[in-house]
Amino acid sequence: MTAYCALLRGIGPGNPNMRNDRLRGVFERLGLTDVASVISSGNIVFTSEDSDVAVLEDRIQAGLREDLDIPGGTIVRRGEDLRALVDRAPFGDLDHTKATYLTTTFLKRPLDPAADPLPDPGDPATRLLGYDPHARAVHAVLDTTAAKTPDYMSWLERQIGKDLTTRTWLTVTRIARKLPAPESSGAGS
Repeated sequence: MTAYCALLRGIGPGNPNMRNDRLRGVFERLGLTDVASVISSGNIVFTSEDSDVAVLEDRIQAGLREDLDIPGGTIVRRGEDLRALVDRAPFGDLDHTKATYLTTTFLKRPLDPAADPLPDPGDPATRLLGYDPHARAVHAVLDTTAAKTPDYMSWLERQIGKDLTTRTWLTVTRIARKLPAPESSGAGS
C-alpha cells in the first residue's frame, strides 16, 4: 500500500456536501483505505494499491462529482514525495505568522519549461521563492500587513492555469504528519 494525500480545490466547509465526513465517504466508497481528513479545507490522506497518480486523481474527481456534485480539481501527491518536500524545508527559517503567510501552490502538471526565476508578480506584498520541480510546487511568502491584500492566486492562475491549489506551509506540514504509514492498510477515521 502507498500513502497519498489528495488536495481538493474549491472546498468550502460551509457547504454541506463539502464537509469532511462526506468527502471521506467518497474516498471510502472508491475503495481507498486509511482515509482521514486534515483540517476542513479539502485535504484527505489515504492509502491505495494504485500507483498511477493521474488515474487516482481522475477516479477521485469523478467520485466527488458523482456523489457530491463537486466540480473542483483534485491534485494527488504520494506521501513519500510530500514528506520529502517538508524535509527540504523550502522556507528555511521563515515563520508563518498573521503578518507573513508561507504558501505552497501544488500544480497538477509540471511547468515545462519552468522559468528561472519565475516572473515577478508585480506586487511588493508577494515574494516568490521559486518553483520546486520535484514537488511540482511554487513557494511564496505573502505579506498580509499591506494595505491591499495580495492577489497572488489570480496572478498565478493567469501565469500557470487553474490546475493548481494552494495551501499554507502549516497545512502542508500537518498533512505530512497525518499521512498513514506506507505499509498500513485497513479502514481509517
